[in-house]
Amino acid sequence: MRLEISIAFLFFFCASAWRLTDSFVGNNFYNGFDFNTYADPTHGFVKFVDEATARADGLIWTKDDYVYMGSDHKNHAPNGRNSIRVTTKKSWSRGLFVLILDHMAGGQCGTWPSWWTVGADWPNEGEIDIIEGVNRNTANQMTLHSGNGCEMPWSGRNETGRVVAINCDAHVNNNAGCGVLSTQPNSFGEGFSSAGGGAYAMEYTEKGVKTWFFTKSRMPRDIASNEPNPEWWPIPDAHFPFDGECSSRHFGNQKMVFDLTFCGDWAGSAYRSSGCPGECNEYVANNPNAFEGYYFGIRSLKVYQ
Repeated sequence: MRLEISIAFLFFFCASAWRLTDSFVGNNFYNGFDFNTYADPTHGFVKFVDEATARADGLIWTKDDYVYMGSDHKNHAPNGRNSIRVTTKKSWSRGLFVLILDHMAGGQCGTWPSWWTVGADWPNEGEIDIIEGVNRNTANQMTLHSGNGCEMPWSGRNETGRVVAINCDAHVNNNAGCGVLSTQPNSFGEGFSSAGGGAYAMEYTEKGVKTWFFTKSRMPRDIASNEPNPEWWPIPDAHFPFDGECSSRHFGNQKMVFDLTFCGDWAGSAYRSSGCPGECNEYVANNPNAFEGYYFGIRSLKVYQ
């Protein structure tokens, strides 16, 4: 009797509170997204194309469970390079978002890839950057952007990453946000891809935001079984608590965004300090072959609530 009670208690304790609600996989992946064709809000040297153009030019395709999302790497582009920015049709008030990748965009001069979420009224309903980096970065940066009145503590956040800024207010510090830089090797770009890929997860609750990076060999088994339980995962790479210094009211319903841009506000301003040659727009325009590896190779994207 005691053994049965112990087993039942252990099962209850281990069971995940998260349940799969949305799955973006293979041929159905792009059905859940809108293709954004407006001018890049971050002033990138880019032309975001519609779905028909993206398919015709090979910037997106799917095969079985695999999803490719990239940019033009064949043509000279004197007026900006054709690329992709997509936003989910659906938004979520809270959730656990898990992305499994074989290949990550980034690591090339002039590039600025990202996977992030955003509220309808930016910045007042917040932005959560899960994957982001520029140029030759080798470490991923995770960042929140908000309206005024949201700051994070410098320490005591139970995270493995390194805090680089604490003021999340998009109106100050050139919209740098409150960022945490991953200390894990192979967390971004070419290093991530050469190591065989892995997974990123972001947990968004009324208590705050946590993000994790897992190499393929260290990915929790409960992700593969669609029963993720972050309570049993390692310490997150980044932890942004919602408390007295930044309440949850700064973050509303979130849509997911994939963005493959060039130069612009961050990659452009950091271009020379990254050790890149010449001028950013000129390099991107005249070196199409440099961007053959600038793509996301996605195995699955799932949302749990």
